[in-house]
This record gives sequence, structure tokens and C-alpha cells, in this order.
Amino acid sequence: MNDQTKISSALFARGKAVIPGGVNSPVRACLSVGCEPLFISHGDGGRIVSVDGQELIDLVGSWGPLILGHTHAEVLDAVAEAMRSGTSFGAPTELEVRFAEAICAAIPSIDKVRAVSSGTEATMSALRLARGFTGRDKIIKIDGGYHGHADFLLVAAGSGAATLGIPGSGGVTEGIAKDTLLVPFNDLEAVATMVANNPSQIAALIIEPVPGNMGVVVPEPGYLDGLRTICDDAGIVLIFDEVMSGFRVAWGGAQVLYDVRPDMTCLAKIIGGGLPAAAFGGRADIMDKLAPLGPVYQAGTLSGNPLAMAAGLATLDILNRPGTYERLEELSAILAEGLLAAAAVHQIPVMLNRVGSMMTLFFTGDSVRNYDDAKASNSARYGAYFRHMRERGVYLAPSAFEAAFVCLAHTESDIEMICKAAEQSMGLLD
Repeated sequence: MNDQTKISSALFARGKAVIPGGVNSPVRACLSVGCEPLFISHGDGGRIVSVDGQELIDLVGSWGPLILGHTHAEVLDAVAEAMRSGTSFGAPTELEVRFAEAICAAIPSIDKVRAVSSGTEATMSALRLARGFTGRDKIIKIDGGYHGHADFLLVAAGSGAATLGIPGSGGVTEGIAKDTLLVPFNDLEAVATMVANNPSQIAALIIEPVPGNMGVVVPEPGYLDGLRTICDDAGIVLIFDEVMSGFRVAWGGAQVLYDVRPDMTCLAKIIGGGLPAAAFGGRADIMDKLAPLGPVYQAGTLSGNPLAMAAGLATLDILNRPGTYERLEELSAILAEGLLAAAAVHQIPVMLNRVGSMMTLFFTGDSVRNYDDAKASNSARYGAYFRHMRERGVYLAPSAFEAAFVCLAHTESDIEMICKAAEQSMGLLD
């Protein structure tokens, strides 16, 4: 503990007495990076300020949603206007319809969409719907892919489970796990073999088209197209989990960037503008199996609540303005080049994977194309790097298996400061 963390440390101690581990989401505890968490007082633009008064350039952005930066005036105004009419009704509002229209217009694969409150709800509901639509039980997921904390999806999940060294999760029974089949990312042959070994049994294949929860991994040319072909041939519902990549890597998400149309899409983070909002949508014939039209039940008291809908609509409106993604690409490319240069100065072996404004710096000299490759990187070295960067005013994800996010509020000066801090930090690594 030092002056930069004194108040945070005291709050953490208080939290541990009344919250399991002192935090409300496990990775926030910073266990894998060898320090205690900072407690945040406020944010503004591309920066946050801890309760201890330390200002940091924020490359976490609430784990992705804050693509506009903190406290964006237009988003706050939209939320304030909605709030004056009420916070929740448990009944339909015009904002829900406008939100659905905006999502369907932006993403060609979505004919109809339903709003929920979290990414976990979106993926869980999408898979239930795929099972109801096909009449099949099994699903395929990617080794290291994280799709929320529903029981049947916590099988070889990356991100938090990997960070904490948990192989799966306690409380997930063998009976639940048996219908979840695993294949490596970027391996079409493994998918084809799994499908052949389970004929007419697989309801869906769910995948992050750009994984961000084993760190960022880039889909190889032809991989996503190959999945589309395999699923078409076998009658499998292809689900893109774009909770992270949706409106992050391109307008309309990774499916637009790579020109591959899934049957269903899961969204969250950015579409809520920093408030709890998510959605799942897809082909009309699939979505019409949802209650009240069909037999697959899904519901939520706060689904489509006015505040989240207003924040999401404002964010999407801003992102759809000319030059937005070009600016994000410009800043992200400068940052990526600077981080690689910082490592080169001190001959630190690294691999940087980037798609648009999301990236991961792996401490390994080898390519990272799947979860096994990601786990082979030096997570202890990342922990030291994290601590050095935080001391120098740069806020990174407290996990080697997460992404860094550039936002539109970052400036060239911010990027320069991050790269300078990275070079200093690299020089302190063993």
C-alpha cells in the first residue's frame, strides 16, 4: 500500500467483509496481477480518477462499452431526458421499438431482436432458442470462448476463469456439461470432425468471431466462412457472440467486417452506452419461436428499460457519424505500433493481436491463434507490466486474457503517454 492506493486499500478491506472477495466480478480483485484493485471515483473522456486521486488513461472502458469515453455529454443528456419520464415500467415503450429498429437496420443478419439486460442473458437465451428451433440438445463452443456465466457455457471458458486458474466452475454438473462440445479456435477440421461424430444432434455453434476473452485472437482467412458452410450443411444454428466485437470492430460488428452472416447474433456492452443492456436477434423464422409467438420462453423485468435504451440509441447515433471508425483505427494503429516499439527497445518478446480498436499484448514470441497459445504466454510478466503501467498512470485490464480498448475520447497525446509508460515499464521487467 502507498499514497496512490491508501483509500482504495481501505475500501477493499471493508468490501471483503461484506462482498465475496471484496468485488462483484472476480477479475476486479486483481489477484492474477499481484496487487489490490483501485476503487474509481469518476471518469471523464478517456481517463478515470481513483478515490486516491490518481488520474489514469483508461484502456478498459468498463470492459468495452465506453467506446465514446466516460460521461459523454450526448449520452448523459439522453439518459437524463428518459429519466424525467420514469426509470422502468415493465411495459412497452417507444424507445424499445426505436432501439430494435436501429439494431435491425445496422446488422443485416438480424430480422428481429429482443432486448435483455446482460450478455449472459443474451447468449443463454439465444442457445435456448436454437435448441427449441432445431429440437436438438448439443452445442459447440470454442475452447477458451467466454459467453457469460450460464452453467452450460462455463466449460473451458476463458477470461475470468482462466485468470483465476479455475478449470471450469464449481456447481456445474457433468449432466449439464455433457452437451457442450469443445473445439479450438481457428480449426475448421476440428469442427467438421465434431459435427460428423454427433450427427443431427448439434443445435448451435456459438463463437466470438473476434475472441476477446482469451485475449484478442484474429480469425484466420476463410475460418468464419468455413463455419458458415459447415453449419449450413448440418442444419446447425450459427451464433455470433458479438457482445464485445459488436459495433467495436466495425459498424455492424465483426460479421460486417468479415462479411459472414450468422443465423443469430448476441450483443451487449456498446449497445447499452454504459448502462446494462444487451440483445439477441437473428432470422425471423428462428426469432418467431420465442414466446409469445412460439414455445420458447424468455422474459425479463428490466429488459428494454428506458434508461438503457436511451443510452444505447445515443451511442449508436454517434458511432454512425462519418469518420468515427476511421478515427478509431488511426488511434489504435498508432498505439499498437508504439507498444511493439516499446518492447523492441528492451528486447522483450511480445505478440500483439489487434482487430480495430480492441487489442491484446501477449508476452510471448510465438503467434497466438487459439486458447492454448494464449495460455502459453507469460502471465506473470504481464502482471508485472500491469503494475508498472498503473503506477505510471495507465489503466489496463487486470488479466492477461483480456483486451485493451481504444475510445474516441483518447487523443494522440494520450497514446504517446501510454507508449512512453510502456517503454519505461518494459525496462523494469525481468
